[in-house]
Amino acid sequence: MEFWDVIRGRRATRSYTDEPVARGTLVRLIDAAIQAPSAMNLQPWHFTVIQNRGLLDDISAHAKRHLLSAPTTLPEGMREHLSDGAFHIFYHAPAVILVSGETTAAWAAEDVALAAENLMLAACALGLGACWIGLAQAWLDTTEARKRIDLPDAFRPIAPIVVGHMRARPTAVPRKAPEINWIG
Repeated sequence: MEFWDVIRGRRATRSYTDEPVARGTLVRLIDAAIQAPSAMNLQPWHFTVIQNRGLLDDISAHAKRHLLSAPTTLPEGMREHLSDGAFHIFYHAPAVILVSGETTAAWAAEDVALAAENLMLAACALGLGACWIGLAQAWLDTTEARKRIDLPDAFRPIAPIVVGHMRARPTAVPRKAPEINWIG
């Protein structure tokens, strides 16, 4: 796939088939992720690959309950969405790649975001769908979740990315014209 086709074709995918993603493909996606730049070349990332359907279902249920019990204000309609027993925060994708960042790295969140975007662009180039699932992040940072996924204490979860074979390619959404302030 051409570079600009990947940039313009990558979409948040929320509908997947049951077909598993091959381990070699997941390794390729992680290899693409680690090619991202990082502040001072610290490369402060850690990857957790979850393919166990029962565990993904369990994390989805826990994350939904966690968000519903949090004192934060949820966006309009989100409470109803999270309360729907049929809603799965991972959209039944066959794999989640959690990209975590070192807790002591000053720009870990930014570095992980760059790695996550590389991963999602690589998924698009390989004909796969991917989506960053922010709804899972808070619960994945709980003591219970960290134990369940064996996340080392030195890392905090930042980017849970679902990956899988798309049922259908999402359509492009219009982009706003950029606001540009030209100086000089």
